[in-house]
Amino acid sequence: MTKKFLEGSRAVAEAVARCKPQVVSAYPITPQTHIVAELAQMVSDGELKAEYVNVESEHSAASVILGASATGVRVYTATTSQGMMLMNEVIYNIAGMRMPCVMTLVNRSVSAPLNIWTDHQDSISVRDAGWLQLYAENNQDAADYMFQAYRLAEDHRVMLPVMVCMDGFVLSHAYETIDVPEQEEVDRFLPPYDPIYKLDPEDPLTFGAYAEPDKYTETRYMIHETMCRALSIIPEVSAEFKRVFGRPSGGLVEGYKLEDANTAIVALGSVNGIIRETVDQLRARGRKVGALKVITFRPFPTEAVVQALGYMRDIVVLDRAVSLGSGGPLATEIAAAFNGRRGAPKVHSTIGGLGGRDITEATVKSAIDRSLNGTGESRFLDLNPDLELEGIS
Repeated sequence: MTKKFLEGSRAVAEAVARCKPQVVSAYPITPQTHIVAELAQMVSDGELKAEYVNVESEHSAASVILGASATGVRVYTATTSQGMMLMNEVIYNIAGMRMPCVMTLVNRSVSAPLNIWTDHQDSISVRDAGWLQLYAENNQDAADYMFQAYRLAEDHRVMLPVMVCMDGFVLSHAYETIDVPEQEEVDRFLPPYDPIYKLDPEDPLTFGAYAEPDKYTETRYMIHETMCRALSIIPEVSAEFKRVFGRPSGGLVEGYKLEDANTAIVALGSVNGIIRETVDQLRARGRKVGALKVITFRPFPTEAVVQALGYMRDIVVLDRAVSLGSGGPLATEIAAAFNGRRGAPKVHSTIGGLGGRDITEATVKSAIDRSLNGTGESRFLDLNPDLELEGIS
C-alpha cells in the first residue's frame, strides 16, 4: 500500500487501472472528464493494457461496454448528469442482460436550468434500472469501491452492473491523501473475470431477446431477487476487502454516535463529513444526536437501517435530490423501511445542496431544528429569500 496525494479523479483512475479492464469507453463531460482522460493517457503510455474506444456520445459509450461485456471481458465507463440521461436506454439494457459492467457516476445536477455542480438527481433518476449503487463519502471511498464493485458485479451470485457514485467537484476535483494498493494486493482481492455466458461463434447465444407478457415479469423478478440476495453479499465483499487490505471499507450503512442518540440524521455521499462535525458540536451542547451514512442505496438495506435506527425518536433525512411532487427519495426509502413497525421513529424529509449549493453546519442544524420543531412549511433548506418563489399559475 502506498500513500499518494491525488485528485479524486486520478485516484479513481488508478483504482480502475489496477482492476485491469480490457475495454474502456466514455465520452468526456464535466466533472467526469478527468477520470477517463487519465485512463486514456495510461492506455496511450502502455501502463494499462486495454482498448480505449473513443465515441461520439454517452449512449455509444454505454453501448460499447455492453457489447464488450457480452464477449466476456471486463469493462469500464464513467459519466455524469446529462450523459447519464443520454445513456438511460442502454443502462436498462445492461442490467436486463445481466452484464457485470462497472461505472463511476460523478454526481451532477440535471438541466434545465443548466448547472454543472453536484447533487444526486442523476443517479437517483436511474435507481430502478437494475444497477447496484454505492455512494462515496470521500475519495478513499471512491477508489476503494471500484475494487468492490468489480467483485460484486462479477460474482456469479450477482451478475449485475454496479455504479459507484461520487460527488462532482467536491470529490472529483479535490485532492486527498489516498492509500493506493499494490497490484499484487488487488490481484488477491479481485480474480480475473470468469463469465458464465458470453458471445461465442462456437456456442451461439442470444442476449436481450424478445420477451412476451408470459415471460417479462419473471425477468424483473429475477433481477429483484438477485438485488435482495446482494444485501448479504455486499458485507461479505466488504469484510474480504478489510482482510486483504487491512482497513474497513464499504458495506451497507455506517453509523456514528448512535448508541445513546434519540435523533439521527441520514444522508448519502460527501455531506456525511459535515454531518459528523455537526453531530460533535451538538453533542458538546448536550444534544443526543447521531448520524447514519447510507453507502448502498440499491439494493436498499432496509433491515440494516432498521437495526441502526429502530430505537430513535426522530430521523432527519437530508436528500441532495428531489422527487418533484413527492419529496426526498432517500427519505421515502427510510420511511418505507419503518412502515407498519410498532414504535417506529418519526421520519422527517429535508432537501438541500441542490445544484451545488453549500451544505454547512448551519444547514444541518437547520434541518434538525426545523424537523423537530415543525417550523416552516417547505422541506427545502436555505431557500434564497431574494428570489420570487411563486409557481406558475
